[in-house]
Amino acid sequence: MQDKVIGGDADIAAAASFTGIRLLRAVKTTAPRPQENIVFEGSGGWETCSPESLSPFSAAAFYFGKKLNETLGIPVGLVESCWGGTLIESWTSPSTLGKIDRYKEALDILASLPEDKEEMRKAFEENVVAWERKMTGLDPAFKDGKLAWGLPGADVSGWIEGTVPGFLQMQGIPGMHGFFWMRKDVEIPASWAGKDLTLKIGAVDDNDCTYFNGEWIGHTELCTRLSSYTVPGKLVKPGLNTIAVRVEDTGGLSGILGGDDILRLCLSDEEYIPLSGKWLCKETIDHSVAPVFPVNGEGDVNNPTGLYNAMIYPIRDLCIRGAIWYQGESNSSAAEDYKILMPAMIRDWRQTWGYDFPFYYAQIANYMDKQTGPERSEWAELREAQLESLSVEGTGMAVLIDVGEANDIHPKNKAEVGRRLALNALANTYGKSVEYSGPLYSGYKILNGGIRVEFTHAEGLSTVDGGKVEGFYIAGPDKVFHKAEAVIDGNGVFVSCKEVDNPVSVRYAWANNPVCNLVNGAGLPASPFRTDRWSFK
Repeated sequence: MQDKVIGGDADIAAAASFTGIRLLRAVKTTAPRPQENIVFEGSGGWETCSPESLSPFSAAAFYFGKKLNETLGIPVGLVESCWGGTLIESWTSPSTLGKIDRYKEALDILASLPEDKEEMRKAFEENVVAWERKMTGLDPAFKDGKLAWGLPGADVSGWIEGTVPGFLQMQGIPGMHGFFWMRKDVEIPASWAGKDLTLKIGAVDDNDCTYFNGEWIGHTELCTRLSSYTVPGKLVKPGLNTIAVRVEDTGGLSGILGGDDILRLCLSDEEYIPLSGKWLCKETIDHSVAPVFPVNGEGDVNNPTGLYNAMIYPIRDLCIRGAIWYQGESNSSAAEDYKILMPAMIRDWRQTWGYDFPFYYAQIANYMDKQTGPERSEWAELREAQLESLSVEGTGMAVLIDVGEANDIHPKNKAEVGRRLALNALANTYGKSVEYSGPLYSGYKILNGGIRVEFTHAEGLSTVDGGKVEGFYIAGPDKVFHKAEAVIDGNGVFVSCKEVDNPVSVRYAWANNPVCNLVNGAGLPASPFRTDRWSFK
């Protein structure tokens, strides 16, 4: 939590004073099948708070536990079993995912993997070759089995220009989810021709298959790994050469990341061509029509069930009071799936432990460019999926629509994240009389040329800055949204717009990083919502 959290340095320095908190941190690992044993960091067991034990620990979890300890005056033990940037599917059990058709093939593959790691690795590489053959027949980038989109001189009309390194969505480039191509032409000196080169393309979010002058040279899974490949000399020509990367984005942001030292085409350490700068991008096939990528049972962090098998199932005998969850960004391109997966995972964990413990979670925070008008937002859809998961009994949600940062997917105000999660536990687990939720949409009525939106947890409804209500948009039957005038009306808000004579739908804070300010008397922000279910895809 050091250097990434507001107040983190001070709390790490004072760690020894938090005598009522104990920490247990699981080593990050994955497995193709449920494991009986797990390894913990540090001493291998419970640790007291110290600068050494607290510094690498989850900041949100620490501030959650700190609030409980201070309020209740009882010892609090925190178990950290987490891995940033991962998919919810990986935290879900085989028995639960096996009931969902789209995961059956991957789970069958996992079940059939050999136990020996070397044999497992060999089988994976063979399966990748077979998968690529299937992709060649489906991907319009290929013509007659050859990568036409990856050759020098290819027709690039209609391609979009993006900058490397960087997330494409933060450059205002829409889409770029599922599978898409990125390509860059490089001018190679005659003295390099016919010589083996090293291609370093940094960290590709999330997975890459990379080609040089139309020929496959390698693949890497997981955006935390750096992609580096040998380019055989037979492919290296004097003059114009083309690097083409097929990116697979599994959710959230996508692009090629890294510094100038790891984005280069190298003859040697001293002789290289920088690869940062302008690249061209073009979307290709969707995940729904692509074959399932082979399962790397040895180490792919986003394998279905992989983290459940290695980091949840082995701790099932720990008697826990409840669970907290802060995830969703990586699944943001598949919100409809998340509506199924999150309730399923909650029930799944409870079944694993054998009792219905409380489950409190954080709604993903605001992120990326500030909203400037009506917006179609995958992040808003993911927040909606999280909001709907409150239908599962014994759950609670911390709304974070006001603590995020435009340029950092990891908000630094983790103390507030932990506090809001703790409010849920204090009210619903420990019986304290505190408001624990921001206003939640509960219904609407069309009347007097506008729409009155109704909320729960709305006592003392106001704006955080004392100004007019911001964040509401309204639409008529044409499905065109306009910025609305919004007036607080008791425990509701009346929304209208002169340009909308026949209003039928309202959306609030419906954007990646919305401009919004509605709070209740406890200062907790209202959750984003919409009254419609219109799809614009």
